[in-house]
Amino acid sequence: MRIYIIRHADPDYANHTITAAGHKEAKALAERLKLEGIDRIFSSPVPRAVHTMQYTSRLLEIEPVFEPWMAELEGWHVTGEDGQSRAAWNVDGEIVRGLERRQVDEWHRFGPFAGGDFHSKNALLTDNSDRFMQSLGYAREGGRYRIIKRNGDKIAVFCHLGFGLTWISHLLGLPVPTVWTGFWKAPSSVTTLLMDERSEQWAVPRLLALGDTSHLHASGLPISKQGIFANFD
Repeated sequence: MRIYIIRHADPDYANHTITAAGHKEAKALAERLKLEGIDRIFSSPVPRAVHTMQYTSRLLEIEPVFEPWMAELEGWHVTGEDGQSRAAWNVDGEIVRGLERRQVDEWHRFGPFAGGDFHSKNALLTDNSDRFMQSLGYAREGGRYRIIKRNGDKIAVFCHLGFGLTWISHLLGLPVPTVWTGFWKAPSSVTTLLMDERSEQWAVPRLLALGDTSHLHASGLPISKQGIFANFD
């Protein structure tokens, strides 16, 4: 099984949709996913994800399944040194990298994340992830997945930056803040994970590509820097 984790196209947050540029991105993305041979589509119910997904759903004639747990993470905020509130996945990397390794592994207890109830929030996300993966034939046990039923589907998941990064951290067994500050996914980008099955019993998620934007390059479209706050150019 392959999972394509797709960030919504360039967002128009004020109007709860995607921008004109975002619609162009979504059209190019749909053509790319058609070539991939997508079998199933899952989506966050948030409009910017839905409006991105609809181009692919219509082109491939696949009825989407909406998963509320795939919505962007609400209430996952921290207060910066400047006193301003920001999404937890937008914490400066220099702060996280300055923590000792033990503090990174127990990230919800230290630094800017302490006192934010991130442990229970993340536990809910990982529980939902495990439920979802089991419904697809893979039961998580520790850091690996027992194969209940082999699944050769290619699955597209339309979601968000914060959610996508946090979910990837669970699937790959990486500390959440390491993924938040070390990785970025451009709007409409595609992150591909393979359920790597080297035995009859176990599968392990393996990252094949992170934040791929080849569909934008092929269509001559620029890459939106939404979610990058310094020296992108």
